[in-house]
Amino acid sequence: MKVVLDINALLVSISRNSKYRLIFDLLLDGKYELIISTDILAEYTEIIELKTNAIIATNIAEMLANLVNVKKVEVYYNWNLIIQDPDDNKYVDAAVSGGCDYVVSNDQHFKVLNQVEFPKVNRITIDEFLEICRTKLK
Repeated sequence: MKVVLDINALLVSISRNSKYRLIFDLLLDGKYELIISTDILAEYTEIIELKTNAIIATNIAEMLANLVNVKKVEVYYNWNLIIQDPDDNKYVDAAVSGGCDYVVSNDQHFKVLNQVEFPKVNRITIDEFLEICRTKLK
């Protein structure tokens, strides 16, 4: 299974005390593929640094870059499907480029994807992905 995690989905899964920790643990165990782009990795690093510190952010970014199940894609076309928050399009574009099964996000701006027929990008919530992790990936 290939997924794109928006920053909030990744962020809530990192803490050892989080109810979403299984998402991060299964990523570390190679149970699914995480698709990223240069822009996504940069945002991950920036936001994690804001929430924690530069050392943690750098360590997580390097770890992600070295996991065999984290695939970096080149985005050659910008679909601009999310009008309300254009910055979110980096996740959609990476999902299309990487042939993802899901974009995982609780961000309401991603709901527009449910109405887009082409390119089809399936958005699921963090709780829905957690349930997939519990039932299908574990």
